[in-house]
Amino acid sequence: MIEAYHVTKTYERGDLPALHDINLKIAKGEFVFLSGPSGAGKSTLLKLVFAAEQPTTGQMLVHGKNIGKLRSGQVPYLRREIGVVFQDFKLIPTRTVHENVAYTLRVIGLGESEVRRRVQRMLKEVGLVHKQHVLPPKLSGGEQQRVAIARALVNDPAILLADEPTGNLDHDLTAEVMQLLENANARGTTCVVATHDIALMQRYRKRIIYLAEGRVLDAPPDHISQRPG
Repeated sequence: MIEAYHVTKTYERGDLPALHDINLKIAKGEFVFLSGPSGAGKSTLLKLVFAAEQPTTGQMLVHGKNIGKLRSGQVPYLRREIGVVFQDFKLIPTRTVHENVAYTLRVIGLGESEVRRRVQRMLKEVGLVHKQHVLPPKLSGGEQQRVAIARALVNDPAILLADEPTGNLDHDLTAEVMQLLENANARGTTCVVATHDIALMQRYRKRIIYLAEGRVLDAPPDHISQRPG
């Protein structure tokens, strides 16, 4: 599903690589935590999967497609297979909750009746049907996060990328968000969740890909991989 072979990414000539000689495989239907300190390369790796960036060297394969060889016209078709939950949500502030979630479906040309059906189904799952006509600035942070997740999942993507989806949320909201992600994973979506939250990784016990200084470590540090006492 997601494969990297000796991938290096350098943004400017002479700079240290953001990613260096990355090799990894994430299987179809897997749920993986992507972790590491700030500046380790997590966001860069997500951008490569989403084809927002291309590797400087090496091969990045996503859903069977080589990211480095995609023509610009092919990128939107790949992205239809990928849902993304951005750290800052990236909701459209002047569009209602319903319109934000519907946006992706309208871009790919679904009819309005199908758009309404899918949006209502997704808003019901995230518990926000009663807020569907509200603008994002009127929502709490947790509600905005659920809208972002609904938008990412409404097209039933093959892959879901989530960048710090539980950042700044309390314990109960974190549990709600993780339940939504695990529900999507149970339906077959491959989930890659970037997080700094050690307690989250210890609680949910998924495979951890740990980055440090742009490299994948063979195993995460002991303080992350050990079970909570």
